Amino acid sequence: MIDKINELLRQVEEFKPKAASELEEFRIRILGKKGELNALMEEFKSVAPELKRQLGQQLNLLKNKATERIASLREELQNASAEQSASSGDLTRPGSAEHLGSRHPISLVRNQIVEVFSRLGYTVADGPEIEDDWHVFSALNFPPEHPARDMQDTFFIEKDPDILLRTHTSSIQVRTMERQRPPIRVICPGRVFRNEAISYRAHCIFHQIEGLYIDEGVSFADMKQSLLYFAKEVFGEHTAIRMRPSYFPFTEPSAEVDVSCNLCGGKGCAVCKGTGWLEIMGCGMVDPNVLKANNIDPEKYSGFAFGMGVERIAMLKYGVKDLRLYFENDVRFLHQFDQAL
Repeated sequence: MIDKINELLRQVEEFKPKAASELEEFRIRILGKKGELNALMEEFKSVAPELKRQLGQQLNLLKNKATERIASLREELQNASAEQSASSGDLTRPGSAEHLGSRHPISLVRNQIVEVFSRLGYTVADGPEIEDDWHVFSALNFPPEHPARDMQDTFFIEKDPDILLRTHTSSIQVRTMERQRPPIRVICPGRVFRNEAISYRAHCIFHQIEGLYIDEGVSFADMKQSLLYFAKEVFGEHTAIRMRPSYFPFTEPSAEVDVSCNLCGGKGCAVCKGTGWLEIMGCGMVDPNVLKANNIDPEKYSGFAFGMGVERIAMLKYGVKDLRLYFENDVRFLHQFDQAL
């Protein structure tokens, strides 16, 4: 009999039910009217008197252990069920539509620009944001004394004046020319930094996308047709472009590119200041000195480069009038672009 009691004690201690129904079946088998404890009680009546004390203590121990263990297991199952209900919520509650997020307008415009030029055979190139003087200035025809360096309000690293935050993604073009021989056709998106006061029309951080195409026989006409295609894809089929002479150290000849105002149809409005045109980028034929600095033969190869501010394109495309809105992460502003995905 003592062996039966010890076996039941072992079963009580090791029992681990997975559900309340399993626990109830165990309780009935051990403590029920026709359970094993009552069967032992009946058997206890016929044991020798000298064994009753020891066996009676063991039976009481079994009963108490089983009662406590079953109560403890029941509480654990109830707590687990409550936690599961809390985590999954009220399953009887009617469902509600969850609001999905949207891409940032800068990301939307960047992706569109990259996609347009990818159709023309351009691949995406990348480079570091912390750069050296050679890749940002010297390799792009900016000698140390060149006044054009004053055009860039640069963040320099104090411990090493040769290290700086890139002011344009043209540094990616230099790195591409260093490791790749023509033909080269790349688009270079990235974040750039300039030491400027923050206002509705300027920021110390902004995003650029620059392009570079170098091959034999590349002409100014090739560049113009590529940029016209880009403008029509981004601003609409009826968009026109014009080019105005300009100056950049790394291109010659250079030009500023304007698109016809998509708000007034070129008739003149407050946004285009009555001119009917909006400036979107700079461009030009790659200066032979830049090709030489990057070990590309200017007698054999020619090319063009262009660069635009993503924020500028987004402002024109979506009618945003304050540059600071792009960096404030105001959800009221960002939700306006939910449908632009």
